[in-house]
Amino acid sequence: MKSVIVGAALLGSAMTMTACSSSSSKTTTVDFYNMKVEFKDQLNAAAATYNKTHKGVKVKVTSVGGGTDYQAALKAKMQSGKTPDIFALEGPQQLQTYKKYLSDVSAGKAIKKALPGTLNTVKSGSQVLGYPVLQEAIGIVYNKTIFQKAGIDASKITTMAAYENALKTLNDKKSELGIQAATAFPMKEWWVIGQHAVDPFLSQEFNGSVTKAYNAKTISWKNSDYFKQYIDATTKYSAQPVQSMDYSTQIEKLFSTGKVAMAEQGTWVYPTIESVDKNLAKDIGIIPIPVNSKSAGKLPVGVTQWWAVNKQADTKTQKASRDFLDWLFTSKTGKNIVLTKLKVVPAYSGFDSSKISDPLGKDAYSYISDKQTQGLVFGGFATGWAQNGMAPELQKYVSGKESWNTAIKNSQAAWETARAGQ
Repeated sequence: MKSVIVGAALLGSAMTMTACSSSSSKTTTVDFYNMKVEFKDQLNAAAATYNKTHKGVKVKVTSVGGGTDYQAALKAKMQSGKTPDIFALEGPQQLQTYKKYLSDVSAGKAIKKALPGTLNTVKSGSQVLGYPVLQEAIGIVYNKTIFQKAGIDASKITTMAAYENALKTLNDKKSELGIQAATAFPMKEWWVIGQHAVDPFLSQEFNGSVTKAYNAKTISWKNSDYFKQYIDATTKYSAQPVQSMDYSTQIEKLFSTGKVAMAEQGTWVYPTIESVDKNLAKDIGIIPIPVNSKSAGKLPVGVTQWWAVNKQADTKTQKASRDFLDWLFTSKTGKNIVLTKLKVVPAYSGFDSSKISDPLGKDAYSYISDKQTQGLVFGGFATGWAQNGMAPELQKYVSGKESWNTAIKNSQAAWETARAGQ
């Protein structure tokens, strides 16, 4: 009898363990590898909301970026056999590099609502290999109150001469305005100087097309003189030292505290500024970096990131990944998160643009609506060029270690070398 009882107990225990294992196996975990650190808290909250209302699915967000090289970190994960289920693409190069990992998401509910042009970079024949995340703008973020006190009309800064004059005016009135410097230029951050500062000056060479940039074997640097003026003026009137200034110092310690009036960045900085000073965050705007008459008043805008789904994951996980992204970009709850939490300019139809809540996003949307934009092309730069070929040359030039002509020639040679190695 004892052996029967023990046997029954063991059998019951085994059945219980089996049931628990089966229940656990029903949960599908989606590993989301996010590259925008400014979205960390918001995406964690979005995942938590989704997980509560979608039983059997757990979206887990890991955020990497800022001072960390996201693409290098992603490659390391792939090489170790731990490829995320959702990960970021920045342009044509990643489409080639990660080709075997890219699932066709053309049947996605959100994909059918993507705005014209937002899928061009991630199309391969009839396939669509990524969800456009948002439309972003690069430019000069400025403090409206400080500009008003200084008597500067931001809308008039459409030429390099007007930009330099604004910087000088702010510098001359530093004591009166209570600021440390006119602007803050973080030359320690290669992506600020090697990608974003360069973009408006190279965009015209490629007619604003990231694909043309990607296919270009050489660069002519037609706007190098204008670029020199921009670098010279910005570094001259920046808080110092520019060589060691990082993103945190620029945005959190200087701009968000009202110690400088301007900062070259993009629409993505709003959440960071708001986290430091909500009132100041309501009183900011963005204007184009002036280049020449051809691009005067045109804000560089484009999709800077797409979320891809890992084709190597099992079918169930791939579907769960697509379902989450479709929910985020098409459901009422998801769209509200995109507009009011992520606070971005959406890349899909069906959004109420009047609910774009941050001033930088509103400014960018106005430029888009008025068709006063030019395309972003840094996503098509030669692999590693911005970080290893352009940024170091600018740093050497500013530190007085080489001439401007040498910096430009070296950057051209670096482009050709990087492109040949792709």
